[in-house]
Order: sequence, then C-alpha cells, then structure tokens
Amino acid sequence: MRVLLIKTSSMGDIIHTLPALTDAGIAIPNIKFDWMIEESFADIPPWHSFVDQVIPVALRRWRKEMFARSTRVEWQRMRQQLDKHDYDVVLDAQSLVKSAFLSFFAQGSRRAGLDWRSARESLASLIYQKKYTVDFYQHAIVRMRSLFSQALGYALPTTPPDFAINRQLFQQFKLPEKYLVFLHGTMWATKQWPETYWIQLAALAASAGYRIKISGGNDEEVARAYRIAATCPAVDVSPRLDIASMAALLANADAAVAVDTGFGHLAAALDVPTVSIYGPTNPDYTGALGTNSLHLAANFPCAPCLSRLCTYKAPSDVTPACYQTVPPMRVWATLSELLRC
Repeated sequence: MRVLLIKTSSMGDIIHTLPALTDAGIAIPNIKFDWMIEESFADIPPWHSFVDQVIPVALRRWRKEMFARSTRVEWQRMRQQLDKHDYDVVLDAQSLVKSAFLSFFAQGSRRAGLDWRSARESLASLIYQKKYTVDFYQHAIVRMRSLFSQALGYALPTTPPDFAINRQLFQQFKLPEKYLVFLHGTMWATKQWPETYWIQLAALAASAGYRIKISGGNDEEVARAYRIAATCPAVDVSPRLDIASMAALLANADAAVAVDTGFGHLAAALDVPTVSIYGPTNPDYTGALGTNSLHLAANFPCAPCLSRLCTYKAPSDVTPACYQTVPPMRVWATLSELLRC
C-alpha cells in the first residue's frame, strides 16, 4: 500500500503525526508513505523509516510570488513527483481548506480526511470522498492515531506512542561536556516564559555543573539568547540552527527545558529528558509527549486561556502573570528529578 500523507505544518503537528505512521507500518506490511510538507519542515519526514518520498510545498511563498518563474518551476516539480504513483489513499491529516485543495492534484482511489465536525476547517471535509469522526477534545497524537487507523483500516492501538525517529542519524554529533538545551523561542507572546526566569534557571544549572546551549529562530529570539548568555558564562549561543542541527544538539543533551514550541515536542519525541512549561495552552491537548517528558502547567485563574494576548490587568511581577506559578525553582526541581532518573 502506498499513501500520500498531506500534513504541511507546524513542527509540533508534524511530530504529533509520527506515532500514527508507526502504527500503520506495524499493522500493514510493506506500507509506504509519501509526505507532502512545507519546505521548512522537509528535514523531518525522512527520520521515519516508513516515509519513502518527501514532496515539499511552499504555499505561503507561492502565493506571494504567484507569477514568478521559480514558482511555476517548483509547482511543476511537485506535480511530477505526485504523478509518479497512483495512491491507494490520499490522506489529508491537516484538515484545512488549503491542504484539502492540494489533495486534488494526486492520483488516487480515494481522498480521505476528517468529517465536518472533526476538521479544523469544516469546509475541507467537502472535498474528501471518505470522512472520519475523531473527537477533538483529546491529545493531538491520539487524534492522529485514530484518523490513520480509520482511514487505513486497522484497529486503533492502545500502546504508548512510538515516534520511531532514527536516533543514529544524530550520533555523529557528540560534545564532551554535559549540557542542557533551553528552548525559549515561540510564536505566541503569551507562551514566552519570562526572560528573568531563564536567567535564574541558567544560574541554577551552571551551579550544578552544566553548560547551557541556547539558540533562536529570528532576530528577537537570538537577541534574547545573547542577553541570557551575558548574565552567565556557562551559556553558549548558537544562533539560527536549522532543524537537523537542532535535532542533533537535542539528541545528545542531558536534558531540555522548553516552552510550548515545536522543538520542545521534538526533544520529547527523541526521548530527551524534557520539562515543558505551559501557560496559555493546555498540555492535555498539545503537550510534548515522550518517555522522559514532564509538563509544568500554570495554576492560575485564567489559565489556560488559549489566547495569544494576555488580558490580565492586575499587578504582577512577571508577564504573562500566570507564569508566577511556574517559577525557576519549581522548574529546576522538576528537571533535577528527571536528571536523577
């Protein structure tokens, strides 16, 4: 069986999909997936052994440069890749109108996805020939495993999620020192743990004999990384690491501390001891899962608010105010627990 999987973004959503591929590969001998994915995340699918071909797309860039020659060339290249196979199933696991639109260009016996009530954008379900119901109010990994089991025709496994990332890909990278990785970058301002807290946590880690590796994905995050490093000589800044380089850094770390961000999900999936900090978001639905992963959620009247903008108006020592309930000492105590295991 050959399946075209459409799951274009984001990094966390892509990581959440890997256990479903593992389930399918165990249940269906010789199954192969071709994965249509945004170009910025194209490094991830080859880490899983059941992925055969990666088909990169760049919808945002293509929309901005619709009439450019480069866009036409890339679009034709995508179509040529799709035309190589007649797919048994074209599975849109993104459940957005734009991802459902992409399914039209694949040769296949059926287009499959979530039904009207289950899809993130209900209109997308009108494009599918086979539609499946999945309860929205459960973890994203469970949702993906349920969708795959229904669409591909096997019983939903009850085993813990297996991301099946080939860790040998990252074994060539090994630093002689013991180190932690701080994953502070995230798109939502409300997900950002206070900078002063990162500085205090770095001091605690340094006093325990660890070096701290920190990076950033944009100018603001890189600037924050350098400000943290300026307060502690044990902090090393590696600006703008790509996904593969960050994966290698994480895979060989003693542990990681993360906010709700894609690299936090990657750290947990790599079985790196990971403490993930949650303020506005709910770890029950999107928490980083792994055999060595722990969540610290804010215990605050308005958390989780699921909002990109903090509307709390009362005086607070930090912003967002909910992080008062997840101070550095609490994070360090939890991290120390993981490091002792």
